[in-house]
Amino acid sequence: QVQLLESGGGLVQPGGSLRLSCAASGSIFTINAMGWYRQAPGKQRELVATVTSGGSTNYADSVKGRFTISRDNAENTVYLRMNSLKPEDTAVYFCTALIYDTKFRRDDYWGQGTQVTVSS
Repeated sequence: QVQLLESGGGLVQPGGSLRLSCAASGSIFTINAMGWYRQAPGKQRELVATVTSGGSTNYADSVKGRFTISRDNAENTVYLRMNSLKPEDTAVYFCTALIYDTKFRRDDYWGQGTQVTVSS
């Protein structure tokens, strides 16, 4: 069974920084894309950033230039460095990964979410 465990959320002042981490564990053959989504109260879940196994990245326009996604393939971990945080970045952040648990079987997995609150 595969699990994604997130950490690093919390309360930060506007303009501050946080780094989120998400480690995949369990029966893993290989991991394809990994990414982060977020969901603010009363809003739909939205894409924040993704990174492929080869390191190609994609960002939502709202976070470009402020957030950086990266991954450590040896540790099955994805990170999200968030700088210049704004109150509108407040949300629950979810990690996701496309994971093969055998050579031919894959599924999308999600973490439990970690709260990020940007407030003075």
